[in-house]
Amino acid sequence: MPNPTAAILIIGDEILTGRTREGNAHFLAGELARAGIDLRQIRVIGDDHATISAAVRELAGGHDQLFTSGGIGPTHDDITADAVAAAFGRAIDVREDARAILAAHYAARGVEFTPARMRMARIPEGAALIDNPVSGAPGFSVENCHVMAGVPNIFQAMVTGLLPRLTGGAPLESRTWQLMVAEAAIADQLGALAAAHPGVSMGSYPFVTEGQYGTNLVVRATDPVALAAAFAALQAAFPEGK
Repeated sequence: MPNPTAAILIIGDEILTGRTREGNAHFLAGELARAGIDLRQIRVIGDDHATISAAVRELAGGHDQLFTSGGIGPTHDDITADAVAAAFGRAIDVREDARAILAAHYAARGVEFTPARMRMARIPEGAALIDNPVSGAPGFSVENCHVMAGVPNIFQAMVTGLLPRLTGGAPLESRTWQLMVAEAAIADQLGALAAAHPGVSMGSYPFVTEGQYGTNLVVRATDPVALAAAFAALQAAFPEGK
């Protein structure tokens, strides 16, 4: 049975303008590989209601799981929750369980629970909450769309709590063989090896160190037997590697 598929939707004008360096997709990609969920697409879009809704409909409809990052904070430009609700045809309003979580979080810290902070308790109808052990404000899941914060440490904590609730498959494993030779010099031979091992992904990643060209050859598979066979063939073909 094939692994379930996923897409990641990164939301925020600050990403598109270069103001903020994006790292959440990199983190989630590694977690999904270990969970046996095949990441098929990463998309970055701005803070525009119609664009977010359209992307959510497309990506949720084309994958088993969709994960979003960004736009669920307390300010006027945090519009992801409204756009996701619209994408699924759901009403959205302050929900009592989310409000209670936030009220307790701020009360414990002696911080005023302002109307702006109350915005983070607005949850689409029928959504399941995603715990936020860092700053209190929950994310949420609507059907197969999981909406989380953009702040990296909060996003990572939410992912850690969410993934055990999802059905995964066989973890994606990988092995690397490094050669101090230019990628072009081994392209034909590598292509033949890849064709001989159709159940395994073979990739080549060039680098330069101290003026010398090198290539990292990476094999990936969910089947450990196929992975071992492909890696052994790679080592035999390029014995000068390490």
